[in-house]
Amino acid sequence: MKMTTPKVRVSDKLSETAVQIFRDRGIDVDFMPDLGKDKDKLADVIGQYDGLAIRSATKVTPTILAAADNLKVIGRAGIGTDNIDKAAASKKGVIVMNAPFGNMITTAEHAIAMMFAVARQIPEASASTHAGKWEKSRFMGVELTGKTLGVIGADNIGGIVCERARALKMKVLAYDPFLSQDKADKMGVEKVELDDLLPRADFITLHVPLTDQTRNILSRENLGKTKPGVRIVNCARGGLVDEAALADMLQSGHVAGAAFDVFAEEPAKDNPLFNLPNVVCTPHLGAATTEAQENVALQVAEQMSDYLLTGAVSNALNMPSVTAEEAKVMGPWISLAGNLGAFIGQMTEEPVKAINILYDGVVSSMNLEALTCAAVAGIMKAANPEVNMVSAPLMAKERGVKISTTQQDKSGAFEGYIKLTVVTDKRERSIGGTVFSDSKPRFIQIKGINIDAEIGRHMLYTTNRDEPGIIGTLGQTMGENGVNIANFTLGRASAGGEAIALLYVDAPVPAPVIDKLQATGLFQLVRPLSFDV
Repeated sequence: MKMTTPKVRVSDKLSETAVQIFRDRGIDVDFMPDLGKDKDKLADVIGQYDGLAIRSATKVTPTILAAADNLKVIGRAGIGTDNIDKAAASKKGVIVMNAPFGNMITTAEHAIAMMFAVARQIPEASASTHAGKWEKSRFMGVELTGKTLGVIGADNIGGIVCERARALKMKVLAYDPFLSQDKADKMGVEKVELDDLLPRADFITLHVPLTDQTRNILSRENLGKTKPGVRIVNCARGGLVDEAALADMLQSGHVAGAAFDVFAEEPAKDNPLFNLPNVVCTPHLGAATTEAQENVALQVAEQMSDYLLTGAVSNALNMPSVTAEEAKVMGPWISLAGNLGAFIGQMTEEPVKAINILYDGVVSSMNLEALTCAAVAGIMKAANPEVNMVSAPLMAKERGVKISTTQQDKSGAFEGYIKLTVVTDKRERSIGGTVFSDSKPRFIQIKGINIDAEIGRHMLYTTNRDEPGIIGTLGQTMGENGVNIANFTLGRASAGGEAIALLYVDAPVPAPVIDKLQATGLFQLVRPLSFDV
C-alpha cells in the first residue's frame, strides 16, 4: 500500500524558513497565515490535514477538533497553549506539542527592559520630548544598581532574570516554593518566603504560570505589604496581579510605577492601569523578537515533521516521548506513572530534594525513561501546568532535584508495579501503583498502607486515626452537601493506628465541604485531588 504524504496546515504567521522545513522533509504544507482568525473557515478545511501549526492567533476549540477527522498533531510555536483545548485534543487522540525553551531569553530581556523603562520613566519622557517639551526636572528616575529585586518564580525565565539582575549589581530575592537552597546558592540569590520578599523589594517581577495557586498572588492584601515606592513588573501572565488594587496604589503613591506586558483580559482595550503616570504598557511582546519567533517556529516544524514521518514524539504536553509501538503496551503504565506523580505533586508544598522510583516486575523491562518523565511531569504539573514530558526532567535538574530509579524482578503478588518516593526537608512521601489485566491503573499503597483504589478524575484523600465514626462522618458530610461518592477505598496500618481513605467523586468537592470535614477534628488531613484520566 502506498503511503500518503502527510499534509500540514499553517494557520498563523510562522517564518518562511519554518514552512520550508516541512517542504524539505517531504510534507505537503499549506501556508495560510491569516486562516486562524477565521474559525469557521478553519473548521471547514481542517479535516483534510494531519498536522496544524499555529502561534497564538488560532484558537483550537472542541468545534475545530470535532471536524479534524485526520488530525494527528498540533504544534504551537511558543510555550503557552491556552489557545488549545488540550482535553478535547487528548480525547480526539491529537498530540499537542509546544516549543518550551525557544523564547526564554527574549521574555527575560523584555522584563529587564521594562524594569529600566519604569525606573527612568522612558516612555513618558520620550512622548514629552517628541511633543517639543524639555522637561528634565519632571523625569527624576532611580538607579537599578544596589536596589533589591524580588523575583516571584525563579525557574526558566525567572532564573535568567535573576542572572541578568545580578550582573546589574542588584540584590536578588527569589520566592519559588520549588527552588532548593542549593540551587539558590549557586544562582547567588537569597531564597525567601513571599511575606519576606514583599516589604524588602524595591522592584518586583513575576515569572510564574497562571494557576489556582498563583492567581492574584499580588492581591490587594499582598500589595499592601510592599515597600513604599516599589515598582511592579509583570511580563508573565495576566491575572497574577489585582490590577484595580495596583491602580489605586499607583494613584496613592504607595507604588511608584508599574510595567505590564500582560493583562487579565487580552486584547486589553480598557484597563485600570491605562493612562496612569509612570505605568509602562506593552501588548504582550514578551516573546516578540525575530530570534525567538524563528527559534520556536523552526523547533515546532522539526518536531511535527519527526512525528508525522517517523512517529517520534518530543515536547508533547499530552503524550510522552515514546514510539508508537511502545505506546500500545506502555500507555496504561505511562498513565499510572503520571498519576502517581500527580498525587505526590498535589500533596507536596515544600521544595522537592529527591525523586526515587522503583520499577518492579514486568514494568522494569519497559522504556523507563518515558515512565520516569511521566512521573516527574506529574509531580511538576502541580506547580506548572504547561510542563511536558521532555521539559519536566530538565526543570527538576535545574531545581537541584535528584532523580534515581531502581529496577527489580517480580517481588510480590503483582506482575509489576511502580513505587514513587519523594524526599523533602520535612518528610518522605511514597505511593505505589499497578496496572491490572483490565488496563486500568490503580493505587495499591500509600504511606506503606495497602489499598486498592481506581484512579478517578476527582478524588478526596483523608488521613485519620483508625477509630469508629470516620466512615459515617465522611458519608454523612458528603451526602448532606450533595456530593456523590462513586467509589470508596479504605486502608490502615494497624487496628487503632494510622488510616487513610480515598473517595472517588463525580465532581470537585466544594471548599465548604472540605472545611466541614476538617472542622470535625477527626482528620489529620483532608485534600481534594484531580487526575488526568
